[in-house]
Amino acid sequence: MSTATPSPTPGDELDVTERTRLRRMRQKGSHRRADLDAVLAAGFLCHLGVTVDGVPMVVPTVYGVDGDRLYLHGSVASRSLAQAPGATVCVTVTHVDGLVLARSVFEHGVNYRSAMIYGVPVAVTDPEEKLRGLRALTERSAPGQWEYARRPSRKELAATALLALDLTEASVKTRSGPPDDGDSEDAALGLWAGELPVVTTFGAPVRDPVLPPDVAPPPHIAERAGRALGR
Repeated sequence: MSTATPSPTPGDELDVTERTRLRRMRQKGSHRRADLDAVLAAGFLCHLGVTVDGVPMVVPTVYGVDGDRLYLHGSVASRSLAQAPGATVCVTVTHVDGLVLARSVFEHGVNYRSAMIYGVPVAVTDPEEKLRGLRALTERSAPGQWEYARRPSRKELAATALLALDLTEASVKTRSGPPDDGDSEDAALGLWAGELPVVTTFGAPVRDPVLPPDVAPPPHIAERAGRALGR
């Protein structure tokens, strides 16, 4: 059965709008900011949904979080980023934790953690915020890399588009646990049922072939080998 949503902490609730109102399987949903932060902290890849020239487009991209803002970046030539400012977008983040294999295919499912964020992003033009947002992006995917690698040049910053989306209109849904048919008539079938966990881990660093042999991975990279995503 699904894990119950924790009781909300006063002041931690997100405002509920028509877009974020939970209509189905409300027991799996949450409008707690802490639950949203947990989903965002567990990954670095999102999908940006935006309308381009009247046609819906969903673009996978990395993200970063700094305070109450979600940052997305790409090339200034990107059509999706060029049309996103001033238009309502939907950003989704999903983590698959396992397959739920029941006694009947009707009850099969997926254990997951997901978030949907709506809003009108703004293009970041302030140089200090742009660097702060890019740092958040870099550190979300590879903690420690911002201090290790060369920082962006003025030319590179000019060629990079950065969008900021407030984390004020969002909802979270999760599902965990075994199948829901353990007390149904199908339980008498004698079939195996349970969960097949999905765990994404980082492998050993693969060096650039042109690197001199004495250049080793820095500790913040080497230490991630074998660790699960989001940990």
